[in-house]
Amino acid sequence: MRYIDEIDVSGKRLFIRVDFNVPLDEDQNITDDNRIRAALPTIEFALQKGASVILASHLGRPKGQRNPKFSMKPVARRLEELLKKDVKLAPDCIGPEVARMVAAMKPGDVIMLENLRFHKEETDNEPEFARKLAALEDVYINDAFAVCHRKNASVYAITDFVEECGAGFLIKNELHYYEKALESPRHPLGVIVGGVKISSKLGALQNLIQKVDKLFVGGAMANTFLVSQGYNVGKSLVEEDMVDTAGKLIREAEKRGVSLFLPTDVVVARRLETGAECKEVDIHNVPEEWQIVDVGPGTVEKYSDELKECATIIWNGPLGAFETSPFDRGTVGIARCLANLDSLTVVGGGDTAAALKHAGVEDKVSYISTGGGAFLKLLEGKKLPALEALENCSK
Repeated sequence: MRYIDEIDVSGKRLFIRVDFNVPLDEDQNITDDNRIRAALPTIEFALQKGASVILASHLGRPKGQRNPKFSMKPVARRLEELLKKDVKLAPDCIGPEVARMVAAMKPGDVIMLENLRFHKEETDNEPEFARKLAALEDVYINDAFAVCHRKNASVYAITDFVEECGAGFLIKNELHYYEKALESPRHPLGVIVGGVKISSKLGALQNLIQKVDKLFVGGAMANTFLVSQGYNVGKSLVEEDMVDTAGKLIREAEKRGVSLFLPTDVVVARRLETGAECKEVDIHNVPEEWQIVDVGPGTVEKYSDELKECATIIWNGPLGAFETSPFDRGTVGIARCLANLDSLTVVGGGDTAAALKHAGVEDKVSYISTGGGAFLKLLEGKKLPALEALENCSK
């Protein structure tokens, strides 16, 4: 697979698939522009080389329908501010008017295509739709890491219709840190896995147990592990059909010499809402009518002490219901622990990235992945379809 700095893009029409799927408030204002900023190095490089840049992205889930709520207009306006230059918004991503706008482009021009997912053919990976997108460009660059685990037309089928293709600097960074963190890490390697369900991360857990030295479990998924060990977790969320699987994972960790850590104390509440009665209890003493909402201070201290010994740390998934105060203390505690370490610290998943921002330490870790599902797929040890398509195209 080639990267943009290995391709002559000077004077060419460059189609860059970016991931500008940013959060918007009710007034269509962008509340977090990190995904736009993450693509700037690739866009700015192309402009410096004298390319004309066509940007394509999806936003939200319009389900194949034109919906002003999901227009790329606020993204185009924010990009103008960041690039300090005009960014034209096309009325669509294919069609005669778009073709006319592209034909009139000069070196240094930037066009933002309208939402790809206004067309159902995008998520259906429809070849004819991909061919129409490809007709706009001389060179295709994929820099949308967060979509690379999907077979969408703009990242997969499109590579069948382009003569020259490569990846952008964002994807280059993502793969670089994945390689450093999991393929050739400095040991001890510690991985923190949180979130709600074991089932959604089973593939990752099975793969990680073969590679890590220490595995730290938190979030609601820890409840299922605890039940597999005979603990009573009251009214806490448990995946009943995954209890046996959790037990097998623990036994597999023991067999491989992996230190697997579960919460030793927790925060319990009568209801999952701000102001609800809550208290800290030992894991042996969870009340019947209460639910676990966070790891306790003893667990944070234990996990932190163990993490300090790790040369490489990967984190995916919060350790509690951090969006609801005061059930954010466990996740914030671990975030601040990582922020003070000299270890290589790689964080993936939208919720985990949000937790770092909530803790005020998003700039204190080595790398935050822009991909949720794509990052998890890498943790499973699987190849990403869109990157395989790029490799085949490059050949």
